[in-house]
Amino acid sequence: MVCWKSSFLVPSSQYPVLVWPQGFTGYWVLGTEYGQYWQAATAKWYAYPVMGMQNLLRKVFLIDLLQGLRVTFRYQDPKEIYTEQYPLERPQVAERYRGAPRLNVNPDTDETMCIACDLCALACPENLIVVSSARNEQTRRKELTNFTYDLSRCMFCGLCEDACPVDALELTQDFELASYTRDGWIWDRETLEKGPQPTQYKK
Repeated sequence: MVCWKSSFLVPSSQYPVLVWPQGFTGYWVLGTEYGQYWQAATAKWYAYPVMGMQNLLRKVFLIDLLQGLRVTFRYQDPKEIYTEQYPLERPQVAERYRGAPRLNVNPDTDETMCIACDLCALACPENLIVVSSARNEQTRRKELTNFTYDLSRCMFCGLCEDACPVDALELTQDFELASYTRDGWIWDRETLEKGPQPTQYKK
């Protein structure tokens, strides 16, 4: 024979000593011959008041609600507000954060710094970088003609950035890359050289 009390199966030999902190002895006895124990338990439970006067007054005058509102309004002071008002205020990201890619150009000559060595494409585990080049007949050097970066497949591991010997390819700290469609996720050379253009929000 077992007794059910507070989600535990207890042997029936122990249920006479099961007493709750408030004096309530409650159990469901699986059987018909132990009905006298259930009657004794319910009678003892109804002998205690359901709610004391102190708890009743707290509920009538909404003491708990007022205490919660006091804490809420205490932190309405602008000095206590720590929420960043994004997007009006852009958050500070980590210095080593890897975000949208950018193909750097030489600020003096306004020419690309990429030497078309194709090391970034070889280092990319997703094979999403395509570098096209042509040899200049005058200088006999390879020159970049097109650079394609499939941003929809990028996992921002930074291996392409590490492999670049001239720091031409850089993963910036711009993180606003969400989009509803896949259109525009393949960046060409012009887009990469222009770099990410974060949206400036105003009130």
